[in-house]
Amino acid sequence: MLTDILVGPILRRLTSQQLVLWWLSPFECSGELHCYLNDESIADATQSNSSVNSATKDKAIFTAAFDKDNLTTFRVGDKAVVHLLDVSINLPVDTYIEYDLLLTDSHNSSELSGRGTKQSTKGLAELIPNLSFSGKSRPSFIIQENINNLLHGSCRNPHHASQDSLIAGDNLVGETLTNTEKRPALLMMSGDQIYADHVAGVTLFAIHQVINLLGLNDESFTDDNLAAQGITCGNELYQFSEQYFQRELLLPKNTVKGSWFRPAKQQAIFTSTYAHNHVMTFAENMAMYFLVWSPTLWQHVELEGFNVPAKYQKIHQQELAAIKDFVSGLDKVRRLLAHTPTYMIFDDHDVTDDWNLTAAWEQATYQDPLAKRIIGNSLFAYWLCQGWGNDPKQFKGDFYQVANSYQQQPSSEKQDTFIDYLLKFSHWQYTLDSHPKLVVLDSRTRRWRSEHGLDDPSGLMDWEALCELQQELIGHDSILLVSPAPIFGVKVIETIQRIATLAGQPLAVDAENWMAHPGAASTLLNIFKHPKTPQHFVILSGDVHYSFVYDVELRFRHHSPHIWQITSSGIKNQFPQPLIGLFDRMNRWLYGPYSPLNLFTKRRSMRIKGRKLMVDGQEKKLKLGHQRLQPKSGLGYLELNDDGSPNLIADLHCDGSKTVFIETSEELVP
Repeated sequence: MLTDILVGPILRRLTSQQLVLWWLSPFECSGELHCYLNDESIADATQSNSSVNSATKDKAIFTAAFDKDNLTTFRVGDKAVVHLLDVSINLPVDTYIEYDLLLTDSHNSSELSGRGTKQSTKGLAELIPNLSFSGKSRPSFIIQENINNLLHGSCRNPHHASQDSLIAGDNLVGETLTNTEKRPALLMMSGDQIYADHVAGVTLFAIHQVINLLGLNDESFTDDNLAAQGITCGNELYQFSEQYFQRELLLPKNTVKGSWFRPAKQQAIFTSTYAHNHVMTFAENMAMYFLVWSPTLWQHVELEGFNVPAKYQKIHQQELAAIKDFVSGLDKVRRLLAHTPTYMIFDDHDVTDDWNLTAAWEQATYQDPLAKRIIGNSLFAYWLCQGWGNDPKQFKGDFYQVANSYQQQPSSEKQDTFIDYLLKFSHWQYTLDSHPKLVVLDSRTRRWRSEHGLDDPSGLMDWEALCELQQELIGHDSILLVSPAPIFGVKVIETIQRIATLAGQPLAVDAENWMAHPGAASTLLNIFKHPKTPQHFVILSGDVHYSFVYDVELRFRHHSPHIWQITSSGIKNQFPQPLIGLFDRMNRWLYGPYSPLNLFTKRRSMRIKGRKLMVDGQEKKLKLGHQRLQPKSGLGYLELNDDGSPNLIADLHCDGSKTVFIETSEELVP
């Protein structure tokens, strides 16, 4: 029997006026949200004009009954309903507050009693016994309008051999649970929350079982290649005998025109090296989200029992071991997400590798109905599971009307209509009016196409989007800017990407960085030079599968803004270790602060200093010489001073160690 909450609750947007919760249930829920102070109910959400101080003093009951104004549901299957609770609140800041969801489920009890229905009300402690920390009976939050510290990271690949660093975040929250100054104010997940283009065989097998278990929506296809395999709908796709580790046989291809010396050929549109198990349907995307955020559905699936081609047996065994370890930590991941306001933004792997990398890629993809459907399905699932909770008001009105049309009558026609809407939608970016102000960038769907050639990398944001960014920054002394890809990256790696682009192979090296497009690079760098730019500018990034910190300042300017490029990646992924060490040394040798090669870069008007690493274990400190790139999986941790400048920059690891990024004088940088 399925429990009342299958995934979540995940605490999303949280301010002194708004609380957003996301969860998945097998039915449409009714019930109430309760909040408590010192184990007592403290306020009534219906008393919008009541004084918080008075309510706290009198310990009045806080209840927010679910209704059409605060709870929106979206059914994606017979037994799968996404819930978004968006409640207007008036609660004290910097205060430890517990909350509970009391769900009322109407069960048809005719089989048991032969009469009527039976209603039962359950709280989170009964529904999810291990959701609270030791000694507590309910999950909790602390509203922090001044961000003193936060967690951040990207690139969480379930079947990577490294540990899931979100567990380190759960450990920190448990240690600081009631401390209003030390408990993290938020968790920022800056991309690749799932790997839609790189799915373990065992995970895809579990996904198909979840689709069947929850009765997730089916969809039909009109692709000739699929039809030749006898596949006309999703349910037939899931039965395809050769699908595990061989999905590239089914993915669409693009015909590349030939010339007098080169014949025409078929070229894969989905360029991921690991597309052997690329998700394709809306149901597969949704099931993957359900499996990476909660241990519940894993209890209903088998991990073995499908055909694995002989050449993939070794990698399958490695993935199976990694997935078992991943699942064992999901109860702690669910607890972290229930206790910490969590904000998200997509990057490439949330949809597919090289998503919108070049105009040529876009042209090939969106002209192919199946490729367009695959991209649209991932974006559809992203909205429901990630984007919606960031800022719900952005998805009201026309957006929800088009989405709801599909919900009311799931069909391929309605699905394609909504996908067309999604692909034109241009408001995935969002802000949080905290101090410092949090500004989260969409660097995927508003690309600045190259003027030199369709195969050249597009700019990560177009001119209009960058102008909008500049307006968001004016009038603020300090900013937290979230850019999925680092704005100031490792120059030697960017140079390699540039060489590959000149050779006509930008897709081969994932050649997307802020400096790859002259127009986007120039416009962005001019924003930093603007006289009204914030004086303290912290940039949070991921994407690259290693971590580093750069201190950036403008050359030849007495009052340069202070810029910190802080990159933490991956949460559960790593760059190949021997290779990253080589790149680290090459970058220091070739692009140190005084290197003449900097004169040939687009950021020559800026001085960039890389921070050293220090690993702080429980009993010892290990200095790592001149190393600047941290290759071990970890979760970023940042402490801020009152003026928005960093006080501590670190990566947290599951073994209890912490990598600290230490500022150095210029003379120490080779």
